[in-house]
Amino acid sequence: MAQFTLQLDPANGPVLTVVIGVSVARGDALMTAGQPVPVGISARALIDTGASCTCVDPSIPAKLELTPTGTVSVHTPSTCTAAHLAEQYDVSLIIPGAGTHHVPLALPAIPVMAANLTVQGIDALIGRDVLRDCIFVYNGSVGLFTIAF
Repeated sequence: MAQFTLQLDPANGPVLTVVIGVSVARGDALMTAGQPVPVGISARALIDTGASCTCVDPSIPAKLELTPTGTVSVHTPSTCTAAHLAEQYDVSLIIPGAGTHHVPLALPAIPVMAANLTVQGIDALIGRDVLRDCIFVYNGSVGLFTIAF
């Protein structure tokens, strides 16, 4: 099991760098069609145990030239009882780890929801859909978090 520990971001908490790209199936389809495969995008991601699914800022699917695969109904504290629709995209997600000696967590295809996040200083939220395969420890007393997978 790979594991690494990072410092909590003073403003945002458990933030790490991830790489978001087109899903492996999309990449294969593009290669078969003789089209270029967009390079994965490095993104600041907040680990959010309150998010049921992983979210990305809409700028990321736009840069990857992705079209939505559908929409999802979302309830948040700010929407109260009324849900809003968010676009959903299939992407690949890599959590590279803290150094080259760490084995990355690589998800070849995962549905993510679009959410405006850059105003919060992040590009993505890592939700419980990814965390279900991880061990996550938040140690606020010493300003560290650990993730293992």
